[in-house]
Amino acid sequence: MTYLVGEPLDFAADSLAGFVSAHSDLVQAVHGGVVRADASPRGEVAVVVGGGSGHYPAFCGWVGPGMAHGSVCGNIFASPSDSQVVSVARAADNGGGVLLLFGNYAGDCLQFGKGADVLNAEGIDTRVETITDDVASRPVEKWTERRGIAGDFFVVKVAGAAAAAGRDLDAVVEATRRANAATRTLGIAFDAPTLPGAPEPLFTVPEGHYELGLGVHGEPGLSSHPLNGVDEIARTLVDGVLAERPAGARRVGVLVNGLGCTKYEEMFVLYGRVDRLLEAAGLEIVAPIVDEQVTSLDMAGVSLSVVFLDDELEELLLAPALTPAFTRGAVEHAGPRRELAAEASAELAAGSPESAAQGARIAEVVELMARTAAEDSDFLGRLDSIAGDGDHGQGMVLGSRAAARAASAAVAAGAG
Repeated sequence: MTYLVGEPLDFAADSLAGFVSAHSDLVQAVHGGVVRADASPRGEVAVVVGGGSGHYPAFCGWVGPGMAHGSVCGNIFASPSDSQVVSVARAADNGGGVLLLFGNYAGDCLQFGKGADVLNAEGIDTRVETITDDVASRPVEKWTERRGIAGDFFVVKVAGAAAAAGRDLDAVVEATRRANAATRTLGIAFDAPTLPGAPEPLFTVPEGHYELGLGVHGEPGLSSHPLNGVDEIARTLVDGVLAERPAGARRVGVLVNGLGCTKYEEMFVLYGRVDRLLEAAGLEIVAPIVDEQVTSLDMAGVSLSVVFLDDELEELLLAPALTPAFTRGAVEHAGPRRELAAEASAELAAGSPESAAQGARIAEVVELMARTAAEDSDFLGRLDSIAGDGDHGQGMVLGSRAAARAASAAVAAGAG
């Protein structure tokens, strides 16, 4: 469970505020997330990543020179809103267009897509790309429908390096697509995550077993298996990611990723086996990473990601980067502090007495909805956990609470 929690519903916001304070040299806060602290060269493509919170270092931990220009941060395991997407993308834009990059989940596709529509209407050339590396979630013939999990890291790294190299938006998108098509991930869970303030985990794993094919939003694995030791697990993970090995592939980038509650020593034990198995398969490992890069709160588990490399992808993977969660090489560019435009605040005009009276009645209804959502949040979360990630109760409470506050402010201003 999560121990260091204030108000559970404010956990994501509290965490993000502390992150910005700890890394103010690299990031600064905007409505909906963070952007780089330093300005990027004019005309550089802006890579904007994001999704729900609870996955740190993904996604805000990847903001910095050589990787992302901004990160949109939703609530725990919940997609951000389109207004958050628009806000972060506007702040990150350098005049070279924007690439919105995120894992393939329905809520994220909806909200980032809506945000892209707004940005394109404003004249900011904006493209949307989803990451689909999870081999467990769909068969190979439907690989473009797969979920994005720890392989997000490789795709974002390549996209950010392509942008830093001065490539235009079309070329950055092309490199991103090639990286995604070359990346495969398979993960296992020994125990489930627990939402902040929740009394129990999102699912249970039978004693002495592990779940294969987990999701990083607290979805259980697709099958349960006896825990017969690290050698069998290593073989299962390697076989899973190599099952779709491209013809002629000889070099791979490798990420052994911790999901939040697995010790680094354990991951090194696993990596030693992975290294030998990949070498036996005739593959050369390029710059392996054993680290937490895409977590799921306090989930106990690991995943294995590989990206099958050609010369171009290898060059982009090895390019310098400087972010709160990942550093490689020496980053040459360090521009002046990024200047952010002030967020416009909505002015509420006073309405007629009749309109104000109707507004007050509507505000009462919205307040009732907020109270009802709060009272039934546990039930809504349990209902959602059957098919998804258990965040629906939290999402309904946060959304209805914000609506009630806005309605109350409108009534106080006399607006109808």
